[in-house]
Amino acid sequence: MFTLRVDAETVARTRFSPSPASESLAWLKLTAALGRHPVFGDPGPLARASLAHPDVALVVDLLARTGDVYTPDLLTPQPGTATRPRDLLDEQIARIEATTQDDVEAQVIAATQAHWSRPLAAATRRAADSGTMPRRLAAGLARFWRDALAEGWAGLHSVIERDITHRAKTIARHGVGGVLGSLHPGIGWAGDAITFDATWDGEIDIAGRDLVLAPGALSWPGFAVQVDVPDQLVLYYPAHRVGTGSGHRPGTIAQVVGAARASLLADLATARSTAELATRIGYTAGTVSYHLGALHRAGLVSKVRDGRFVLYQQTAQAVVLLEEA
Repeated sequence: MFTLRVDAETVARTRFSPSPASESLAWLKLTAALGRHPVFGDPGPLARASLAHPDVALVVDLLARTGDVYTPDLLTPQPGTATRPRDLLDEQIARIEATTQDDVEAQVIAATQAHWSRPLAAATRRAADSGTMPRRLAAGLARFWRDALAEGWAGLHSVIERDITHRAKTIARHGVGGVLGSLHPGIGWAGDAITFDATWDGEIDIAGRDLVLAPGALSWPGFAVQVDVPDQLVLYYPAHRVGTGSGHRPGTIAQVVGAARASLLADLATARSTAELATRIGYTAGTVSYHLGALHRAGLVSKVRDGRFVLYQQTAQAVVLLEEA
C-alpha cells in the first residue's frame, strides 16, 4: 500500500481541475500502442499520423511502457487555475517549455535509468543533453493536441466538468474526506492520509502542499498519483460515469451536426449563456448565436430567459443523440 500523509492545510488547499496535458498523454500512449479505449474507441488516423512528427515521437519515447512504472512528471505539470480549457492547456505547455535542465537531468536521465527496463533512445538522450528537450516536448504535446484532440475536447471537457460537479455535491454532503474515499475502489481515506492499492509500499508526507484532483476521461478507468516533484502533486482518477453511456468519442457527433455545433452541444449539459459559451469554446459571440439558433430549431437545445441572459441547454433529444454516438 502507498500512503500520502496530509494535514488540515493540505485538505483546505485541495482543488479539482481538468488536466489537458494528462488527457493528451493518455490518448498519445494509446495511439502509439495501436490500442483502443474501452469507451472512446480508436484514436483514429489523424492521431496516428501525428506520431510521425519528431517532436511528438520524442514525447512518446518518454512514456512508460509495459513493465515500466515511471513517466517524467515534467510532461504533466500541475494544472493551474485558468477558467478556459485552452488557457489551461497553454499554461501547462508553457510550464513544460520552462523546465530547467536540472529537472531534465533528474527526471529524464537519472529517474528513467532507475525505473525503466530499457535505456533511453540515443536521439532522446541527445535532446536531453543539448538543452532542446523542454521546447521540443512542449511543441510535441501542442502538435498532438491540435491533430488529435482539439476538435473533440469540448465533449471531453463536459464529461470532466460533470464529474467535478458531482464531486462538489459529495463534498457538500459528506465533506472532503467523503469525496477522497469515493474516487476509485483502489483509493481510500484514513482520516489523515490518502491510501492507494499499489504493488509497492511507501509513505510520503505532503502536509502543507497543494494537491490537485484531476478527473480523467481518456485515462479512464485507471488512477495514478504524481508525487516526485513537491510542488507538482496531482491525483488522477477516473471521471464519474464514463463508460455508462454519458461519455462519447471525440468528434463522433460532428459527423451528424458539424464540428462547431457538436462542440457547443457537448458543452450544454449545464445551462449557459451565449457569452459564456463564446468564452469557453473560443468562438465569437455571433458565431455561437448562429449555431445555437440552428440547434434550437432542430430541437437539440432549449432556451430560457434568466434576467438579462438567455440560457441554452441540451434537450432530451440531444442527450439521446450524444449517448447513441
